[in-house]
Amino acid sequence: MFAYISSPVGLLKIEQTEEVISAILFTEETGLAPTAALETALLRSCVTQLQEYFAGTRKHFDFPMAQTGTDFQQRVWKNLVTIPFGKTISYNQMAVQLGDAKCIRAAGTANGKNKLSIVVPCHRVIGSNGSLTGYAGGLPRKQWLLEHEAKFAHGVQVLF
Repeated sequence: MFAYISSPVGLLKIEQTEEVISAILFTEETGLAPTAALETALLRSCVTQLQEYFAGTRKHFDFPMAQTGTDFQQRVWKNLVTIPFGKTISYNQMAVQLGDAKCIRAAGTANGKNKLSIVVPCHRVIGSNGSLTGYAGGLPRKQWLLEHEAKFAHGVQVLF
């Protein structure tokens, strides 16, 4: 089951299994319209929480979610949700937190395979020099998300 919603960063496709939200993806498909009727309570909860996030009133998500991946990918994604709202870490810091500074490329690759955009905040990982690097949704979206969070976390309007 899935739904499309409009957001400040474009159209999002939300995918649901029977029990969890399994993906929140940016879509570039044309001709799609937001889903008028959300068929399940879980989809409604996810959409409501995303709307609250975009309004600046939600910093954490608590609807049931899961995505499939290797044990290492799961470790990376669990690490991502520990990055506080409005904060960033570098890919190197992420690798060190995972216990091996040499796994930086593998951690970056796992970060890029995250299918739960926004709620598993892969956008909060930046280059060691503070630059915006790598984001499956595109760097303009990453910049928007980081500036949005900074504004509501710290009252800052522009980071980059």
